[in-house]
Amino acid sequence: MDNIKAVIFDLDNTLLDRTRTFHRFTSSFVDTYFRHAQDKESLINRIIELDQDGYKDKHVLFTELLEEFPWTAKPVIAELLEYYSVHYVKNALLMEHAEETIQYIRQKYKIGLITNGRNAIQYGKIDCLGIRNAFDFILVSEEAGVKKPDARIFQTTAQKLGLRAEECIYIGDHPKNDIQGASQAGMNTIWIEVNQPWKDDVTAKPAYTIRKLSELAEIL
Repeated sequence: MDNIKAVIFDLDNTLLDRTRTFHRFTSSFVDTYFRHAQDKESLINRIIELDQDGYKDKHVLFTELLEEFPWTAKPVIAELLEYYSVHYVKNALLMEHAEETIQYIRQKYKIGLITNGRNAIQYGKIDCLGIRNAFDFILVSEEAGVKKPDARIFQTTAQKLGLRAEECIYIGDHPKNDIQGASQAGMNTIWIEVNQPWKDDVTAKPAYTIRKLSELAEIL
């Protein structure tokens, strides 16, 4: 790690606890639209299942909900997408040890963040978590014009930090988007094992595998 000058994080399921965040959002969604339902928990669990850990397009997700769920009066999909845009952000929660880990990293390295998604949603979550000012550079795929695992989003971030890719280490939960993508860009990587299983077609190998952010203090 002697050559590392910057630590770059993924957001969802790395710094942001997406599992708890989406469950909180889903609970509020069901309370709003299905007050009449006798088994709200089954509806919550079904939405979480259909969401595929955030990798399903939300227009597709809400279209499925409109077709499948027991609505008393079906809203238009634009209403549901607006509800998501407003309320999902408000339910953002940090991963355990995220705040102290960020502060620890900032004392030793430049710090960046790369995340796939829409600017409004991703920056909304970052601001709700109160961590925007902790980073030297943040890049969201919508503003970048490319998304992970495209090597260009990683290379752009390294350049903005004034560094070469090999001077950066990237931390993320998704084997292909994060570990494969960052590795192909020339970065070192750390895989945080959360919800995404390792895939056989991922040829990149992380320098370290962790389960909690607190483990970074022993590595970096």
